[in-house]
Amino acid sequence: MTQTPVLRFAPSPTGYLHIGGARTALFNWLYARHTGGVFRLRIEDTDRARSTPEAIAAILNGLKWLGLNWDGETIYQFARAERHREVALQLLTQGRAYRCFATPEELDAMRAEQRATGKPIRYDGRWRDREPGPAEAGKPFVVRLKARNEGETVVHDVIQGDVQFANDQLDDMILLRSDGTPTYMLAVVVDDYDMGITHVIRGDDHLNNAARQLQIIEAMGWPVPVYGHLPLIHGHDGAKLSKRHGALAVEAWRDMGYLPEAMRNYLLRLGWSHGNDEIIPTAQAIKWFNFENIGRSPARFDTKKLDSINAQYMRDMDNAELARLTGELHQRLRGQALDAVAMTRLMALMGGLKERAKTLVELMDAADFLYRDGVPAPDAAAEKLLTADARAVLRALLPLLETCPWHADQLESVVRQFADDRSLKLGKVAQPLRAALTGRAASPPIFDVLIVLGRDESLRRIGAYAPDN
Repeated sequence: MTQTPVLRFAPSPTGYLHIGGARTALFNWLYARHTGGVFRLRIEDTDRARSTPEAIAAILNGLKWLGLNWDGETIYQFARAERHREVALQLLTQGRAYRCFATPEELDAMRAEQRATGKPIRYDGRWRDREPGPAEAGKPFVVRLKARNEGETVVHDVIQGDVQFANDQLDDMILLRSDGTPTYMLAVVVDDYDMGITHVIRGDDHLNNAARQLQIIEAMGWPVPVYGHLPLIHGHDGAKLSKRHGALAVEAWRDMGYLPEAMRNYLLRLGWSHGNDEIIPTAQAIKWFNFENIGRSPARFDTKKLDSINAQYMRDMDNAELARLTGELHQRLRGQALDAVAMTRLMALMGGLKERAKTLVELMDAADFLYRDGVPAPDAAAEKLLTADARAVLRALLPLLETCPWHADQLESVVRQFADDRSLKLGKVAQPLRAALTGRAASPPIFDVLIVLGRDESLRRIGAYAPDN
């Protein structure tokens, strides 16, 4: 009988959930959903000095925003410390681990000698085959794994292929510190076993850890999970990803106006491909996802590509849903809810607004003229359009608009006839109108804007730039 795949995402809450972690979570989630398996979440909070409640909340909120729902309760590693100690003591009883009484000063001297003689810096096994005597009574010790020191450890990796590690380069790592606290390397293996994890898919900065963790698994006689180590994400210039490239908290991308479904699509394409497909909805991604199509080279983060994908998802989104999200973003970033009039206007012009925006923030800003009555402050581009000549055009046009039936086709007819009568190109009339009505040089079709704002509000705004003098 085939075992149900169980995958996990196991972030350390010493910082926010960034793009690399989000992609790792996504790949685990997709494979679990593709196979009808289980996706678990474990918070590896054993570093008590650096783990914070704020970071844990950011991880949970980031995953929820991305739509990566996990199965079962969230596991917190620190709460399982007693179980980790239990396994270390079991290995000690079985002779697969030992007590090391080497003092910090002795270890410093050992490393200094290794450096001086050009040897690798590693624990030399000085307590590996020694029994403590009366001199060690009551002294602090660590518990180390008695690792194999001959031959090779091979990590069978579904992404990287088989990776060999010489055992004489893998020293006897610490399982329990001198204060009795378990190390990360031990805790990870015990938690994966107890959670029934069948696939360990993570960044390739953990590849060396896999060789060491395999030795614990072997010593305990536990089943070996399927390993897959994802190449890291680099910036567009090939350098290690940093904040200047976009290594921001996932929640920051939310507040920059990106849609979660677009972010999932973009993260999927960072190192995974399906032919030339670029826009891959989540349902399709679940059907297609596999490990074979993950590349071995680092992916490059490209904000322009993310913008393009996000713009496509916005154009394809239902106008009412997009208006709702824009309203939520407005309240979150500006601390003010949009009233019913603003939402009605936003909905009416959404078709034209979303064609010009790459993010929700761009859309929200472009629709600013809809949120309240009153003459909008012109931006720099609109200010350039509102020249003395342009204001004279508006002053001449205003009486015709005041007597025109307020329907889009009739308004357009009046404006076009006005331009023809004065041998003006339509833009010479429409652009000043746009600047006066919206405070911007670009907007949805200007006759739609006139209808949505209504007669009184439109005439008031135009009149502000068409004084009698």
